[in-house]
Amino acid sequence: MASTLEEVARLAGVSRSTVSRVINNHPHVRSETRERVWQAIRESGYQPHAVARSLVTNRTQIIGMVIPEAVTTLFTDPFFPILLRGTTNACNAHRYQLMLSLFAASADQQERYQNLLGNGYLDGVIVASASLDDPLVSHLLRDRVPFVSVGRHPDRRVHFVDVDNVSGARMAVEHLIGLGHRRIATITGRLDTTHGQDRLEGYRQAMQAHGIPVEEGLIAEGDFTESSGMAGMQRLLPASPSAVFVASDMMAIGALKALRQAGRQVPQDIALISFDDIPVASAIEPALTTVRQPIERMGSMAVEVLLSLVESSPEEEAPVHRIVLPTELVIRNSCGSP
Repeated sequence: MASTLEEVARLAGVSRSTVSRVINNHPHVRSETRERVWQAIRESGYQPHAVARSLVTNRTQIIGMVIPEAVTTLFTDPFFPILLRGTTNACNAHRYQLMLSLFAASADQQERYQNLLGNGYLDGVIVASASLDDPLVSHLLRDRVPFVSVGRHPDRRVHFVDVDNVSGARMAVEHLIGLGHRRIATITGRLDTTHGQDRLEGYRQAMQAHGIPVEEGLIAEGDFTESSGMAGMQRLLPASPSAVFVASDMMAIGALKALRQAGRQVPQDIALISFDDIPVASAIEPALTTVRQPIERMGSMAVEVLLSLVESSPEEEAPVHRIVLPTELVIRNSCGSP
């Protein structure tokens, strides 16, 4: 099996320097030649030396994905595995490696940041679901590290990919209003995140647009976890809502448990509508009416934006990318007329 640059060049029918340019992502190589060289590399089993390549290109072909959450959240909320699937597929398509790091809030976060980024090992970073007060974003801006946020960020210097959370939430609440509901409650997501704030704003806009007063007693704050959905519904039940907009499917599952414990049926006694459309939303009983967001696509687009930043010349002043994807309402069995 071939193991040298010369053998790869012979198999591909090109010069050794052409193989080197392909490995180092030199732009002036024809696409058919580039594919032929990579095919020869795959067939031969040749492993380009990552350290030597990084010395030539000043890049390591590795990007990081930082999720500022505890490990338990990663494995209990399907949002993150779906997002990772999108980022991983996009990285594989561009022959980049993806390194995952979980940054739960802790006293040693600064040390973790230095270990991750201080040695220049990563070409860029994707930050998923950061809170508004998370210092990671300010560190990345200060150190001029290429990065993209999955989720809108209010700092106008931050590149981000997100969905239209305001219009998605408004669409959900207007669906309930269209069914005749007027006493509509909501269980919010974390209000220290833009997606939590935006979904609450969509709820308020829908209510106000239809002349329905927004009662603070019909708003319970959650944190996107199943347990917070359960606790939120327990707090709301004494206010006797006829319908509830829950800001994530995971919280809606918790809300369903609380309703069953209280002897309430969905949708006969109370209607539920939620946000995300994770796979379990269609599998539970009753199946959730929910706002679908393209989670996997957000992950792949974040990679595309990041690589455009990484691979641009240092002299270029890249325009700030603010990509907002549409949502759609998926109607199932958890809503009904009062």
